[in-house]
Amino acid sequence: MEALKSIIRDVPDFPKEGIIFKDITPMLSDPRSFQTVIDTLKERYKDKKVDRVVGVEARGFIFASALAYALGAGTVLVRKPGKLPYKTYQKTYSLEYGEDAVEIHQDAFENGQRVVIIDDVLATGGTLAACADLVQNNFQVDLIEVAFLIELDFLNGRGKLGDLPIYSMMHF
Repeated sequence: MEALKSIIRDVPDFPKEGIIFKDITPMLSDPRSFQTVIDTLKERYKDKKVDRVVGVEARGFIFASALAYALGAGTVLVRKPGKLPYKTYQKTYSLEYGEDAVEIHQDAFENGQRVVIIDDVLATGGTLAACADLVQNNFQVDLIEVAFLIELDFLNGRGKLGDLPIYSMMHF
């Protein structure tokens, strides 16, 4: 994991002053690094009988699609309001200054399916808590785990996810 951590670059003051953004694009553009990430995730879930991998807008789509392909599973998208074309469930959640929301298609799952939710970074945890709520409270599925490429430990986002099973490949 240290090799992967070293390829992720820090971008100071993005998207606003005082934030140090963890930029995964160098890792995505390096075939060996990206393959290592997907192979590591595939190894973790290969015996879990995953039916759907849920990707969180937007970088989570990248990992969800590749992992779903590797596992022979389907991909489900969680998006900002108004971006999905069919009937949706919506969950509103609080931000530091205001609110945001996420949506999922109402026909995203069949009862009893086994699900992994994945995103690139666990920061404050608000978005992922809303996504997990959407999945767990609107569908009768088995949420195997919530997975992240990176967890920013100093932001304590894990605390907002309660007792959800969490896996983070790298910690900063």
